[in-house]
Amino acid sequence: MKIKYIVYTLLILGLSGLVAFRILTNSEQGNSDTKINDSVTTVSGMVVTPEKFEDYLSLSGSLEANEQIDLHSEISGVVESINFEEGQKVKKGQVLFRVNDIELRAQLSQTQTAQKLAGENERRAKLLLDKQAISQQEYEISSADFQSSQAQSQLMAAQLSKTVVRAPFSGTIGLREISKGTYVTPLTAIAKLVNTDQLKITFAIPEKYASQVSIGNTLTFTVSGSDEKHTATIYAIEPEIELATRTLRMRAIAENNDGKLYPGMFSSVRLPLEIVSDALMVPSEALIPIQNGKMIFIAEGGRAKEIVVSTGARTSKSVRVLSGLKPGDTILTYGVMSLKNGTPIKVNLENEAKIGGVQ
Repeated sequence: MKIKYIVYTLLILGLSGLVAFRILTNSEQGNSDTKINDSVTTVSGMVVTPEKFEDYLSLSGSLEANEQIDLHSEISGVVESINFEEGQKVKKGQVLFRVNDIELRAQLSQTQTAQKLAGENERRAKLLLDKQAISQQEYEISSADFQSSQAQSQLMAAQLSKTVVRAPFSGTIGLREISKGTYVTPLTAIAKLVNTDQLKITFAIPEKYASQVSIGNTLTFTVSGSDEKHTATIYAIEPEIELATRTLRMRAIAENNDGKLYPGMFSSVRLPLEIVSDALMVPSEALIPIQNGKMIFIAEGGRAKEIVVSTGARTSKSVRVLSGLKPGDTILTYGVMSLKNGTPIKVNLENEAKIGGVQ
């Protein structure tokens, strides 16, 4: 019997020890999990405050002359005189060159003589018609001959006027391609005439900004090799979006009285869209891409909190938040990739103050 009691006693003691061991193990594991859950992550952050922000587009454009043509002669002939110097400024209506007109003058004299004769015949036919000496048909033939000779004279006078080429607008003459005595045709290039007192800038903006730009808006631009800013005013906008690029073309005009700008120059355009006095700007590294947009962490009650935000324009370092944030929120900027919603945090602000965390 004693042996039986001893065995039972040992069994009871063994079971009691096993139960105690399990309780102690579970307690230690619980304490460990509690410590893990209560661990605090140190992150950097900043308090969001409204600030002035100028929303603008950075675009590329090209400069064009306000007016520019290639000079040609409308008729064929030998150049009799050249009345301009290369690179010279000329005024509208100024004679630039003349084509020999001897043959045309002779032809004009011939047609004018024929016109006088036809006019005299028409006058005589009118007198005879009044006396009923000729028929109405005979008079109409004489009248038609007179009108035909008049038209021929006018045509020859028009041809003669084309031997003198005048400047259609004020501008600067480029390099000439002819000399005195050159036989020219309407296809012969004479020189370029360019008006550079004003220059046009053509550029295109994405269609989503079309409603924010209108005629009369001003912009600034720079050209290659210079940091000087120039101002231009939008004066024309295409009436439709280009389907291939989904952009809207427009054109601005700039003054060039000092002559520093030249047609064909590449220009970097800065087009203001709007000025916001209370924009909320956050560092671009604080934004985390998600499936439906962007997310940001803020500090709330000593823990990290996820909020979904919508964003707008951006600069080289920051992004404008349109919704989701409010002034005074503390956003987390560095160390956010390891965070989850509800993670205990200690925030180091830019001024090294610590907020919202367990000390």
